[in-house]
Amino acid sequence: MTMKFFKSAFINISLTGLALILITSGCKIVKLNSADKEGYVRIFDGKTLRNWDGDSNYWKVENGNLVGTVTPATILKRNTFIIWRGGLTADFELKVDYRISEGGNSGINYRSEEIPDLPFALKGYQADIDGANRYTGQNYEERGRAFLALRGQKVVLESGKKPILESTIANSDSLKRYIKKDDWNEVHLIVKGNRMQHFINGVLMSEVTDNDTINRKFKGLLGVQVHVGPPMKIEYRNFRLKQ
Repeated sequence: MTMKFFKSAFINISLTGLALILITSGCKIVKLNSADKEGYVRIFDGKTLRNWDGDSNYWKVENGNLVGTVTPATILKRNTFIIWRGGLTADFELKVDYRISEGGNSGINYRSEEIPDLPFALKGYQADIDGANRYTGQNYEERGRAFLALRGQKVVLESGKKPILESTIANSDSLKRYIKKDDWNEVHLIVKGNRMQHFINGVLMSEVTDNDTINRKFKGLLGVQVHVGPPMKIEYRNFRLKQ
């Protein structure tokens, strides 16, 4: 390889974000974990649980999806998570598709912390998901302040006070019609500073402005949940994170 060709092969390659460049024999260039044109990085490869940490009794990779199941033989006594170990979530956007069984209950935790002495337990903000679409889209704080914003609400949180309803996005039932049952839906989380927005299929479902200086968090772990209850199945695919 001449020096001129070597330079031309690299001139338009951006090493931004988490992009890694692998040069194989024959000078073929392959990008690993590279950001797309919108700045999102895929954090689940669809083949392995690399950078994901959870109880193998409940989590596996199946047909390219991250799958959580509870069976009659593995009924839970407490909620359990599979945790992304690739970094912390602070200010970020996340897009991910999910499909859940009718009786299922799950959620996407972010800016969360692990509970000492309880394996795969998280405490923190959660984008709630359930098969009946009773809770899907709301902001719930796992092992914390509980219901922060119900679907259809824009809420402000203050220390020592109940959530303050700032305004209504829409009626909860009218928003529910944008959420598909027994099919794939896209969650889009936009989390910046003390403001958290939860979208389903491009529609804003809830918004929280957290002014509670005692309890709010600005960074923490990302994970997804299988919930205490009857047998269930939750599938996730296309995890895309933009920090």
